Parts: sequence; structure tokens; C-alpha cells
Amino acid sequence: MRFADIAVICAYFVLLPLVAITVSRRGKTSGDFLSASHDLPWWAICLSLVATETSTLTFISIPGIGYTTGMVFLGLAGGYLIGRLIVAIWFLPLYAQGQIRSAYQYLGERFGPGLQCAASGAFLVTRLLAEGVRLSAGLLPLTWMLEHNGISINHLAVLGLIMAFTLAYTVLGGLRAVVWSDTIQLCIYLFGAAACAGLLMHGLPSDGWTQAWAAGKMAPFHALHVSTLLSDPFTPLAALVGGAILSVASHGSDQLMVQRLLAARTLRDARYALVGSAFVVAFLFGLLSLVGVQLWITHHGQSLTELGLHSPDELFPSYIVSGLPAGLGGLLLAGVLSATMGSLSSTLNAMAGASLTDFGPLPERLLRRWGRFCGFRESPLFAPRLTTLLWSIALVLVALWFAQGEQSAVILGLTIAGWSYGPTLGAFLFGMLYPDARPRDALTGFLVSLAAMAAIMKFLQYSGYHIAFPWLVPLGIAGMLMAARFSMLLTGARRENRQSAYDARKD
Repeated sequence: MRFADIAVICAYFVLLPLVAITVSRRGKTSGDFLSASHDLPWWAICLSLVATETSTLTFISIPGIGYTTGMVFLGLAGGYLIGRLIVAIWFLPLYAQGQIRSAYQYLGERFGPGLQCAASGAFLVTRLLAEGVRLSAGLLPLTWMLEHNGISINHLAVLGLIMAFTLAYTVLGGLRAVVWSDTIQLCIYLFGAAACAGLLMHGLPSDGWTQAWAAGKMAPFHALHVSTLLSDPFTPLAALVGGAILSVASHGSDQLMVQRLLAARTLRDARYALVGSAFVVAFLFGLLSLVGVQLWITHHGQSLTELGLHSPDELFPSYIVSGLPAGLGGLLLAGVLSATMGSLSSTLNAMAGASLTDFGPLPERLLRRWGRFCGFRESPLFAPRLTTLLWSIALVLVALWFAQGEQSAVILGLTIAGWSYGPTLGAFLFGMLYPDARPRDALTGFLVSLAAMAAIMKFLQYSGYHIAFPWLVPLGIAGMLMAARFSMLLTGARRENRQSAYDARKD
């Protein structure tokens, strides 16, 4: 590895701890650790949202998809914008009422603690599996790039180092440190991707864009065919409608995103952050897709096999290690690290927040009692910091488990968000649509839809059928609403029968 690349990476690892140390001085309470005292600027929250929803897989996969398929991720970004507008108008006002620190507190106030605990538990399971897979799969290209830069290091060692470093600034500064670190990390890989696009632009042939347009690389959607209606995520219907519903679920009912929006100073700031993040995501998707199309033009449309590559995910890492000048290669490697650590730190803090908020005071009491038993100094930050540490250990174990598993297990893990997104969003919609709904009906519908989604995903895994990820969420919503509505009708019929029997005895 060249000196300039090493210098850039070292500067990155020095900058993040300084940020965490600086902002941690303001964190004195558990509330500040988990919600930053609702005092973060909207633009930092906006960038943190984007850093949270993207990962190493996003950073390296989209250029490969751009190379093979074109600018289709831009169409998906259009659906994301529609979904976030819906959340900004109808969902954020629900969270602005009272001192809510968790997305699932609304469900608790509407339907009681049973549904709040169930929804939060589903979130924790989903995040544990999904982030474990992202961490495990994302480290593979990172390890490969390090080895091709002359740094031979074990996959497990890379996992341990990244987790230790991410845990350090997450535990030290809480949500405030996570958001500001996310902001820096997103800027790093945005700048790196823009530098790549600018560098590639100078070497393109004069008719390159004409060739790309003729080959369909500039189209934001795939053509709509009946045969691929449910299996292709990049048709206009799937990208705009399915993508919008997916965005409503992820940014309107998932603690990972809602936690950041709750840290805004006002409802207006939260709306600015949410809608602004849709445009930043579109810019990021467009930039990375553009790099992929530029590489397609540079290589004169050669297939991946002709380039000696086995999958689209190898394209961008190969370019980073072999086609970039000194310094820029280090910046892009720092960008890959940033993508990994940004989503990881956000997940750890969100899981700690849900654990200590949605299950009553018991978890925090048990942690404090254990701390006193072990002789630790009493501190309001002890419980959230220990919870963050425990979840980091669990994530490492899950990542190692998926690393040993078969490809089918990885595919299941990557789509696991569809298991809980639909039922959770369905619970929110059920509360809005049926004012007379009872807690038992909502909890029944939620649990039944979770079980149904697990069965459907298991069937899809082994049957060979494929449903594009944007359609999994509507499926879960429909299951939740139908099961809950059936419970309402059944409960109503029982009440009528009891009333009729009572009236008959009275007569």
C-alpha cells in the first residue's frame, strides 16, 4: 500500500475518536446518550439517515449493478422520496406528541405494553440478523481489498477491529457521537465516489455516452412485463409503489431511523431531515450507478467474465485497488470502512435504545444491580453503555454464524427486514384506521402476520420462487390488517352473543 493511501486511512481513524471525545462531554444522562437531548441539527440527522441505511454492500454493489443493468437504482430512489413524504406528513406528528424516545412507544400508548414489547422484540431480532449478515458479507470485499494492497489479515481480525473501533466511539458519545460520525463517514464516501466519477470522465471515448444510451444503461427502470411483475424490483411499479411502501415502513415505523428523527429540535426540522435524506440517497445512488456505467464504457461493454470477475460486486473493489492514483485509493478504502461502521454504530445505538425504552424499567434495573454487584461505579450511562456492549457481542456472534453458513442462509438474512417491516407498519396503520380497535385485536394481528411472513419467506427460500424485496412489505401489511380485522369481527360476534344470552336470561 502506498504512503498516501496509508496517510488517508490513518487520518480517518484519528478523526472519528476526536469527534466522539468532543461530543461525549455533553452526554451526562441516559436520555442524552439515547436521544441526544433532542438537540441535533436537521442537516446532520439527514446525512446520518443516509449513512445508516447504506452499508458496504450498497457502496460496492451499486456500481456493479450500474455496469450490468444501468441506472435502475435512480428509479427506486423515486419511490423512496414518495414514501418519506408520506412519513413526514402523517407519521412524524404522531411522534411529536409527548416525550417519545422509541418508535414503538406510540403502539404502547395506543394498544398497551404488550404490542410495544412485541414490536420492539421483532425489531431487535430483525436488526440482529440483518446487520449480522451485512457485517459478515460486507467484510469479504474489505478483506479482499486489504490483501490486494499488501495487508494480509484474517477475516475474523478485520471483524474484531472494526467492531472494537466502532464500539469505542458509540459507547463513548452515544447517539450524538453516532450522528456526527455518520455525517463525516457519509461525506467521505460521497467525496470518494465523486472523485472516481470525475477521474473516469476524463478517459471516456467521445461516443461512450451514445453507446451507453443505446444499450439501455441510462434507463431508470426495467421494462414492465407480466412475467417479472413480482420478481423484478426495478420495474416502475415495484420501484415507485413498492419502494414507497418500503420507505414508509423503514423510516416511519423502524426504530433505527425513527430514533434519529426524534433527536431533531422541532417537527419541522425532523421533516427537513427526512425529506432531504431522500434527495441525498438519490444523489448517492445516481453517483454510484454513474461510476458503474462509466466503467462499462471504459471497458467497451465487456462482460464480467471477460474482465476475469465472478460477480458484479467484484467490479468496484477491483477498480479501487488497481485503477486509482495514490491517495484516492486510500480515500475509497476509508469510504468502504465508513459504510461498514456507519450502519453498525447506528444499529448498536438503536438496539440499546429499544432495549431500555420498550420493555419497562426492568432491564435497566437489572443492569444497574449487576453493575453494583460487580463493583462498578454508579453512573446514569452505565446501563445504556453496557447494553450497547452486549449487543455488539451478539452481532459479532451472528456475523460469524452467517459467515459459516450456506448462501441460502445469507439470502434469507438479507431479506429478513421484510419479516417485520410489514407487520409493524400494519400495526401503525391499524391504529390509525380503526379508532375502536382493541389491544387484543392488534396484538393478535401482529403475531399472526409475523408467523405468516416467516412461513412465506421459508417457502420462498426452498421453493425457488422469488418475490422482489419491495413487495414483501405490502404482503406483511395485508396479513396484519386482515388478521387484526378478523379478530375484531370475532370479538364483536362473541360480545353480541354474550349480550343476547344476557338479555334472554333477563327476560
